[in-house]
Amino acid sequence: MTASDITSYLNGLDGPLRDIGEKIRPLIDSALPDGSGALWHGHPTWSLGAKPGRTPVCLLKGYMSYITFGLWRGQEVADPSGRLVAGARRMASVKLSHTDEVDPVLFGEWLRRAVALERK
Repeated sequence: MTASDITSYLNGLDGPLRDIGEKIRPLIDSALPDGSGALWHGHPTWSLGAKPGRTPVCLLKGYMSYITFGLWRGQEVADPSGRLVAGARRMASVKLSHTDEVDPVLFGEWLRRAVALERK
């Protein structure tokens, strides 16, 4: 699986959801620049290293009316905004329905913190 698989995935989403994914993707690619993104379990996932699942950091998953942006160790990421919602195990995520819900500074900080956790 390659970055073009992620592009195909995002292109297959409805317009507003595709726009959200396209706004977040550069933030993810900047935080994880080694080309670690691939489809895993049917949706885009970014990991440290080249193999998805090796050390997963974040994901995007499209639903009918929103995209979930999730962090594998999101419950350990400091989030003064309170937007990250705890999920299973150590995960946390945010549901996004509009591009204006994507705060590049906040999401970039979440990603930096998530990557730092995995590099410890």
